[in-house]
Formats: sequence, C-alpha cells, structure tokens
Amino acid sequence: MKEVDRSRNIYTFISKLNLGGNDCISGEGRLPKSGLLIVLLGVVFMNGNRATEEEIWEFLNLVQKEYLNYRQVPNSDPPCYEFLWGLRACADTSKMKVLEVLAKFHGRLPSSFSDLYAKALRDQAERAGLRGAARAPPMAEASAPSRAKSRSSSHI
Repeated sequence: MKEVDRSRNIYTFISKLNLGGNDCISGEGRLPKSGLLIVLLGVVFMNGNRATEEEIWEFLNLVQKEYLNYRQVPNSDPPCYEFLWGLRACADTSKMKVLEVLAKFHGRLPSSFSDLYAKALRDQAERAGLRGAARAPPMAEASAPSRAKSRSSSHI
C-alpha cells in the first residue's frame, strides 16, 4: 500500500503481480495467481473498458448460479472455506474442456500438465460410464422378448 494523500487519508494498493505470466505457484501444472484478475479485467475490457459494480458481481456470483460450491473445510479450526465444482459446472463443461482452455492460454498442450491431464481423462471415463449406464436398459428388460416385434411380424 502506498500513501497518495496524507491529509485526506487516501491510499492505493501497489500491485506486485507480474501479469506477464511468471507469477505461477510453484509446481507443474499450476495456474497463475493473477488468473482471476485477468478474467475480471477481461469483463471490464469487453464492456467498453468499464463495468458497473452490478456487472462485476454478476460475474462473481458463481456460487448462486451453482457453478461453484462453497463449503467449510471439514474439521478446520479456525474455520476456513473452499470452493468446489458445482452442479451446473459439471453439467455445462468438463475438466478436459477447462484444461484445454488453460493450456491454450499458456501456449502448451493439455498433456503437458500431466497430473491435471490424468485427472481430466479419469473424469471423461467416469462421465462416459455414467452416460452408458443411464442409456442401458435393465437386464430383465433387455432379455425379455419384444411384444411389439412379434405383433408386427404377424401382420406381414
């Protein structure tokens, strides 16, 4: 923080973020700490270089839109909170799609984020298994002869 005007108690925050992409948390496949800032600046830029408070809160209101779940970390003392994928995020996108966008942003291939890529592949396999299970008829139904077929064949 830097003092701007002592007589009026005006201060400003001095950003130590390197928006050039070197402010990554250590470790392979980690995201820049400034990622949310970049997205928020994108909202401002896409709205004619200004955004109303309402527009910013609308964007940040991902919990009420069920894109994110917000919960207390179990057994945390003092209490701390975390965000998780919400139901709507799970329905609207996949971990692989998110990883593809992030990889493109970093000028890399999704597979170069090996741990995240493995998780995204597992997520795809789980989703495919759930979709297959939802479409497959129960065994009794699948093995029973179809009455519609037997009736239609007698009319030929």
